[in-house]
Amino acid sequence: MAYYTRVLQPDEQVRVVGRLHWMVYVPSWLILIVAAGVLIGSFWVQDTQMQAWVQIGAGIIAVIGLLWMLGIAFRRHGTEIVVTDRRVIYKRGIVSRYTAEMNVSKIETVDVIQGFWARMLNYGTVVIRGTGSGFEPLVGVGDPLALRNAITVG
Repeated sequence: MAYYTRVLQPDEQVRVVGRLHWMVYVPSWLILIVAAGVLIGSFWVQDTQMQAWVQIGAGIIAVIGLLWMLGIAFRRHGTEIVVTDRRVIYKRGIVSRYTAEMNVSKIETVDVIQGFWARMLNYGTVVIRGTGSGFEPLVGVGDPLALRNAITVG
C-alpha cells in the first residue's frame, strides 16, 4: 500500500501521482557498458595473466554498476510525489522514511528545469518554493509539467 493512501484526509482528492523517470538508471547503464567494453577488450590482450586481471577489473566495474542500479531501483521505488487538492506530499525511503508536506495555498512558485534531452524524454527537475521554505529539488521526475500544472491549479 502506498504511503500517501494512508495519510489522505477525508474528502481529499488526489490530482496527480508523480514518480522518478526511468532515465535515473542511465549512469548505472553507462557503467555496465564500460564493463562490457573492458571485458571485450580483454580478449585482445595477448598475455593470459594480464587478460585475467583485465577480466577481473571488468567484473569489478560490472559489480559497481549493478550495485548502483540496485540503489537507484530502491530510490525510485521508495519515492512518492503526490499532489492533492490540498497539499503536496513528498516521501522517500523504504527502510527509513523522510516525508515532507506543503499546503498548496502556501506554495509561491513551482519551477521546472529541463534540458534538451529532458524535454525530448519528458523528465526534469521540479523546484517547489513555499512561504518561508520549500522542498529540496525533485530531480529526475517523470512528466514534470503535469506535476507543475496539478500544483498551480489550486
